[in-house]
Amino acid sequence: MNQPSSPSLMGVFAHPDDESLLTGGVLAQHHAVGARTCVVTATWGPASHRATELAEALDVLGAGAPRLLGYADARNPASAPDGAVRLVDAPLDEAVGRLVAHIREVRPDIVIGHDALGQLTGHPDHLRAHQITLLAVEAAGLPHLYPEAGEPWQPAALYAATHSESGAGRLGPLLRSVGKTLLAVPDTYLTTTIDVSPWAAVKMEAILAHRSEAARERSLPGLLARLPEPERDEIISTEYFTRLTPGPASGDPHRLVA
Repeated sequence: MNQPSSPSLMGVFAHPDDESLLTGGVLAQHHAVGARTCVVTATWGPASHRATELAEALDVLGAGAPRLLGYADARNPASAPDGAVRLVDAPLDEAVGRLVAHIREVRPDIVIGHDALGQLTGHPDHLRAHQITLLAVEAAGLPHLYPEAGEPWQPAALYAATHSESGAGRLGPLLRSVGKTLLAVPDTYLTTTIDVSPWAAVKMEAILAHRSEAARERSLPGLLARLPEPERDEIISTEYFTRLTPGPASGDPHRLVA
């Protein structure tokens, strides 16, 4: 009997490394069975060193070439050597339109983005990327919105990558050890929990491809890089999601459903 094909995935994240930390496992998992995957990254320009690292990480995950919206990181002026505006300062309509163009070009079954809390530490770029993704996923299917961005395409589902209060585990103490706060959603917000332990090594390789972040003491890639392997694998081997559209979750609670 033929197995049903896995849905195509598009990740939409604020910074290079978010894709590997939050969804490296499911991206590798879907690529391994032949599904189309890609990642749109909102900040850091193509001439920056982190765009180069992103390309290496996506190659490890089988997620194609980087797709960059071209905005600057809210906290790092060097993120856009060409002088681009910060993501948090960009006109909302403009940013949504740029993402709609990628969605219509790729035509993914599933889009995965940041959660409403701003992913663990509430970074303003994460919050803005969440808002843009919500609007763009709906707008992409409406022919009267952004007609210049291509033929309409409505993804079947939008998921937010997240962490629950009970599932955060060692992440809480790890982030607090460097003075950061962990923002987690109530357990009832989770709709999907995926064991990605078979792809943990690939995921970690992608995380470490972001060398400039792995070299920093307070960044999550840097913290993970210095952990003993068993502790690190415990943190990265499960990925958590909330299905946002359309309607309540259905089907298998242990995989993404289009």
